[in-house]
Amino acid sequence: MFDGLKDKLGSFRKDVEEEVEEKEAEAAAEAEAAADDEDESSTPAAAPDRESSEETDDDGGPGRLRQAAALATGRVIIEEEDLEEPLWSLEMALLESDVEMSVAEEILDSVREQLIGESRKQVDTTAELVEEALQDALVDVISVGQFDFEQRIAEADKPVTIVFTGVNGVGKTTSIAKMSEWLGERGYSSVLANGDTYRAGASEQITEHAENVGRKVIAHEQGGDPAAVIYDGVEYAAANDVDVVLGDTAGRLHTSNDLMTQLEKIHRVVDPEMTLFVDEAVAGQDAVERAKEFNKAAEIDGAVLTKADADSSGGAAISIAHVTGKPVLFLGTGQGYEDLREFDPEELVAELLGDEE
Repeated sequence: MFDGLKDKLGSFRKDVEEEVEEKEAEAAAEAEAAADDEDESSTPAAAPDRESSEETDDDGGPGRLRQAAALATGRVIIEEEDLEEPLWSLEMALLESDVEMSVAEEILDSVREQLIGESRKQVDTTAELVEEALQDALVDVISVGQFDFEQRIAEADKPVTIVFTGVNGVGKTTSIAKMSEWLGERGYSSVLANGDTYRAGASEQITEHAENVGRKVIAHEQGGDPAAVIYDGVEYAAANDVDVVLGDTAGRLHTSNDLMTQLEKIHRVVDPEMTLFVDEAVAGQDAVERAKEFNKAAEIDGAVLTKADADSSGGAAISIAHVTGKPVLFLGTGQGYEDLREFDPEELVAELLGDEE
C-alpha cells in the first residue's frame, strides 16, 4: 500500500544525506588542507599575531579552519542550499503521487523549517534527522480533525445513524457491509437501510451483502423517498434495540444539484450522528475534489477510502483531511468483509518511512 510514495520519500532522505555527506567531505578536505598550511607557516619568524590571524577567515586562516572543522565533525550540517534540489524533487514526487498542491507546500515548508540550520548530535545521522522532519510534517497534515470513531459510537445515544455518501461505483455499499462487520466484532448490532432507491439493482445488491454478514435490511420500492427509508431504519433500530443504522444513498455526482438536494433532505429528516464520504484511494486528486464538494453540500464527518491496497500514490489519504478539515477514518484493504482498517495517521507514516515491515 502506497509503495510508490514510500519509495519517493526514501529517495528524498537519500538525496539530503548525499548532499550533506558531500559537503562534509569537502569540509574535511578543507580542514586538512588548512591544517597543513598552518603547520608549514608555523615558524617563530613567520607566525602572525593572534589578532591578525582571527581576521583571515576569507583567506583560509584559523576562522575558516574552525568553520570547516565544525562542519566536518557533524555539528551544523544542513543549510538552505543543501535542501534546494532535494526539496524540489520531493515536491515533484508529492505532486506526482496526487498530493494536493497546498498540502504538498505545507509539507515542504515544515520540512524546510525543521531541517535548515539543524545540528546533528553524536547519536544522530542525517537520515534520522530527515526522517524525523518528514514524520512530523506528514503526521501534521494527515491528522487534521482525527477522532476516535469507536469512542464516538460508544458515547452517542442509540441508535446511532451513519449515512454513507459518494459517487457511483466507489464501493460504498460494500463499505457499509464491512462497517457492519467491524461494528459486530466490537459488540455493536446494526441494521442496513437502502437509501439508494433510484438505481436498478441497488436493493438486491445491499440485500446480498446483508445476507452475507447476517444483517437485516430496511428497503422501500424503487423510486421511493431515500429519507423515508433511512428514517424507517432508525425507527426499526429504536424498536428492536439495534445500536447502529447504516444508511446507503444513491451514488451522487457532486455536480448533480437534484441528487445533492436529496442528500440535504436526508440530513434534515434523519439528523445522522455521522456522515461518511466514500471514495477510492486510487482516485487521487479526483477523490480530494469530490470530498470538498460533498462536504459543502452536506457536511461530512470523515472519509472511507476503498482500494487502498491497490493505491501506490497515497495522495488522497494524505490530502483529504487537510483540504476538508475532516479525517480519513477507514481504509478498505481488500475484497473480504473483514478488510476494513481503521486509519491511524502515525502508523501510516511509520509505514511510509519504513519503520514497519
